[in-house]
Amino acid sequence: MSSTQKYDALRRQSRTLESLVEAKLSAYSRLASEVTRSNDLESGSSSAERLRDLESEVDGLLEKLRETHKEMAEQVDKPQAPPTQSVLHALQRHKELIQDYGRDFSRTKTNVQQALDKANLLNNVRNDIDSYKAAHSSVTDSLLAERGRIDSSHRMIDETLNQAYETRAEFNSQRTMLGTINTRMVGVIGTLPGINKLLGMIQSRRRRDSIIIGCLIGFCLILLLSYMSH
Repeated sequence: MSSTQKYDALRRQSRTLESLVEAKLSAYSRLASEVTRSNDLESGSSSAERLRDLESEVDGLLEKLRETHKEMAEQVDKPQAPPTQSVLHALQRHKELIQDYGRDFSRTKTNVQQALDKANLLNNVRNDIDSYKAAHSSVTDSLLAERGRIDSSHRMIDETLNQAYETRAEFNSQRTMLGTINTRMVGVIGTLPGINKLLGMIQSRRRRDSIIIGCLIGFCLILLLSYMSH
């Protein structure tokens, strides 16, 4: 196979590899964008594994593409067949494409790695929080139970105080009502002077009756003593 034929075969192989790299790199970038937005980048997840597989495929294709370009450059560097300007331009174009692919792939892979590191960090933080909660759950439960008992005691005290306040209010109401009745009675008695006079006459009659009965009892005792002395 002549150098020209071998160069043409390598160029066709290079174009095939370039198409494969573009397709795989596009799929890798699209998947990276999707899983980054959905935060599905935890280690061991299906999305993370798929990204790693695509990275490996793109890495392998880029390596083959670089080797193919190197062989193409070796074919045109032979002194017996100097390359034409179109061949040199094609080589330069292939080289620039390989560099562009490498930069795009490196940038996307860096973004994916940063997102993966962030997801793993958040996952570790969540695990630490869960572990802390599990380790302190008994203490927290005890504190919550104690707080519940304190709240229950506070409610009982509030109910007792409310009952005491209601009883005191009832006593005050009864005292006010009795005072009102007494005031009314005094007012009624004051507006009827005949009642006071009648009460005075009754009391005077009772005193007179008491004096008469006392005198009668004394007279009877004197008669009894006189009889017994004879």
